[in-house]
Amino acid sequence: MEKEEFLKARNRLKKTQRQLAELLGISIKAVHSYEQGWRKIPAHVERQIFFLLSRHRADEKDMKPCWVIKKCPKERRMRCPAWEFHAGKLCWFINGTICECKAHKNWQEKMKICRSCEVLSSLL
Repeated sequence: MEKEEFLKARNRLKKTQRQLAELLGISIKAVHSYEQGWRKIPAHVERQIFFLLSRHRADEKDMKPCWVIKKCPKERRMRCPAWEFHAGKLCWFINGTICECKAHKNWQEKMKICRSCEVLSSLL
C-alpha cells in the first residue's frame, strides 16, 4: 500500500490520524509517517485498513463473491479457502486463495494480483 492509498483510506473511513491509530493499535506517529511516506506500511496494517474499508461499505449486498466475478470453475472453487469459508467478498484477506489459478506464497505476491481485481479495488 502506498502513502496515497493509506491517506485515501483514512479519509474514506472519516477518521483522524489519532482515531485511525487507535483502531489499528499503532502510534499516531506511525500513521503520520505512513502518510508522509517516511515509513513503509507493513502488511498487517494494510490488511487491517482493507478490512475496515470492507466493513464500511454501504453497498456490500450488491457485491458479488470473487468466484462469480472471476468465473472460477467448480474444481478451482472447491480448492479455494474463500469458497470454503464463504468469504468471496473478503478473498483478498485470506492467504492461500486460488487466484489466477494458483495460491501465492506471501502477502506481497497475493496483493499484486488482488490490486487488479474488482473485489479489492472497489474498496478504495
